Amino acid sequence: MITIISGTNRPRSNARVISDIYARLLDKRQVPNQILDLMDLPADFIFTALYHNAGKNDQYNELNKLIEGTDKFVFIVPEYNASFPGVLKAFIDGLSYPGSFKNKKAALVGISTGSQGGALALSHLTDILHYMGMHVLAAKPRLNYISKSLANGELTNSLYESLLLEQIDSFINF
Repeated sequence: MITIISGTNRPRSNARVISDIYARLLDKRQVPNQILDLMDLPADFIFTALYHNAGKNDQYNELNKLIEGTDKFVFIVPEYNASFPGVLKAFIDGLSYPGSFKNKKAALVGISTGSQGGALALSHLTDILHYMGMHVLAAKPRLNYISKSLANGELTNSLYESLLLEQIDSFINF
């Protein structure tokens, strides 16, 4: 089972659209998958599930169990202010350490409305995941100007779909 993490809690985000597309591409390869959308985080999780409140928020605990029961992850990472969204960092900070990601595998996809395709965001997240003991696939597609490459929940840029399919093929055997 691969868990796709839609890396923002922004409503109607491009990250969720790309997560859905990625899931459909995995389905075509008959790879079991599920999406963890950070929109599903409890609204007050930074006050009720982190630090001295660890383990006290049942809704957050369910998400933590999902993470602990998964060996492979795909992070769809939007670029916010030259990094990744703070909600993704807060989510990661609340997970059990070091066990949640240790010796597990990740693939990263960067998206941005600008020209860099989330390059800095991917770099920052890679550093954190490595620190947590995760193995990160080297192939990290960066989908720049993403808004221009989406229509009705579909990719209109065939290069982007090819890059995702190449990553999927590498990740299946990773």
